[in-house]
Amino acid sequence: MAFQKIIYNTLTESEMVEKSLLFLDEIILRRTVRDFSNKPVPLKIIMNAVKAAASAPSGANKQPWHFVIVKDSAVKKEIRFAAEKEEKEFYEHRAPDTWLEDLNQFETDWHKPFLEIAPYLIVVFKKNYDLDEQVKRKNYYVNESVGIASGFLLVALHNAGLATLTHTPSPMGFLEKILDRPENEKAVLLIPVGYPAEDATVPDLKKKSFEEISTII
Repeated sequence: MAFQKIIYNTLTESEMVEKSLLFLDEIILRRTVRDFSNKPVPLKIIMNAVKAAASAPSGANKQPWHFVIVKDSAVKKEIRFAAEKEEKEFYEHRAPDTWLEDLNQFETDWHKPFLEIAPYLIVVFKKNYDLDEQVKRKNYYVNESVGIASGFLLVALHNAGLATLTHTPSPMGFLEKILDRPENEKAVLLIPVGYPAEDATVPDLKKKSFEEISTII
């Protein structure tokens, strides 16, 4: 494997602090949205965000992910129908009371109209192994790698001015069937993407303080 010298832009400490604060001020505005507009979004923006996600680090550079961008209205409708079927079962039978109590603050239920309204759905798949001429090639740190890439994706979409929702209907096997993915791919995240509806609201959540979530030794 060839190696190349890494190039970093040299910044002063004050410039570094300023850039870190600017990013913090921007990213803390990111919110999970459940009410979307059907206003069209240029596909190029979605493609660029996925490319940004694909730049994430991964175990042994295996890049164990695949992103399916769904814009077809019929497919979105099929996904909504299947997701609501699983969600209805979850809310009415599978979810423990403590989980439902924690969800009450968000006023959510099994109805998921945003899966049809949002102009795009991005489905993130993980690959525990690759298939090379039907030979299995193991991937490493798959969950960690796909988690990092998904974080990159959410930040890239927010940076472009779009709203997102991290939706995880359980189980998610219906996505593999509807989207006709190979046996080595498993769906892990369903992300509606678009502009928020004009009347969209979000809960007034409080994030834990720096002192609560970190330790300096």
